Amino acid sequence: MKDIKGKVAFITGGASGIGLGIAKACAKYGMKVVIADSRQDALDEAMSYFKEKKLPVHPIKLDVTDREAYAKAADEAEKVFGKIHVLVNNAGVASGGPVQNMTYKDWDFGIGVNIVGVINGLVTILPRIIKHGEGGHIVATSSTAGFCAVGGTVIYNTTKYAVAGMMETAATDLEPLNIGASVLIPGPTVTNLGPSTFANRPEKYKNEGQTWPPTPPPGAPRRPPPMMDFRKVFMDPVETGERVVRAIKRNDLFIHTHPEFKEGYMARHDAIIRAIPDEPPNKERSEIIKKMGTLAYNPIYEKQTQV
Repeated sequence: MKDIKGKVAFITGGASGIGLGIAKACAKYGMKVVIADSRQDALDEAMSYFKEKKLPVHPIKLDVTDREAYAKAADEAEKVFGKIHVLVNNAGVASGGPVQNMTYKDWDFGIGVNIVGVINGLVTILPRIIKHGEGGHIVATSSTAGFCAVGGTVIYNTTKYAVAGMMETAATDLEPLNIGASVLIPGPTVTNLGPSTFANRPEKYKNEGQTWPPTPPPGAPRRPPPMMDFRKVFMDPVETGERVVRAIKRNDLFIHTHPEFKEGYMARHDAIIRAIPDEPPNKERSEIIKKMGTLAYNPIYEKQTQV
């Protein structure tokens, strides 16, 4: 996908935050863009920008957990712009709280959007990309929380680890079909993820008395007032979008945005290596494992270039 001009991108969660940043970057470099989002107000606001710039962008209201609606959205995208070449599975929700406090409703909501929503994109649009035979690319948004888990975000961590594994496997499976796959691993970025998550959470997934921002439990220490406006140091989503476009052209497997997280990744990697039994490997077993082609010997990792 070195030449993206004139190609069509379908971006979920595309009306705000990272999704909108990716949409702006794709349109800037000559792509036709479909922004799919569950919020009509966000779609309207985003389209005011694209109309002013006279860019070829089409909005579709979509709940990514609705498979029938997803198929109709893909049909509409093809009717408006033609064949889809790039799918960006970006729609997601934030789910905070320690594992012991999470309910079935919390788990069902987080997994439904962050994992099943990505699956729905793959099952709906990937066959269309394969069918036209012109190649393509798939991006799915994970997070730094999908590579280095922290406390208090068990559902978010779980779903973002799953998305990372999904894209690493997809990159392996789709390479012979001339379709690339990347996992986007954004660090702190200016988004509306928290309030948006609460506003879009269906009633059937809301816990009794749930509010935004979350009400701290009795006796919990009060958060001190912020010492600075963190949004000033968070990445502009348009910069994230530019990085995604460059990664698509290079066919990168991993799209990292923040070098500040390197130390944390290395600490986790080192812990994994230390946990491997310090004993000679069984040679016969090693040969069998190599022949099986397990992920331990997946050549897809060797193709990631230095960014």
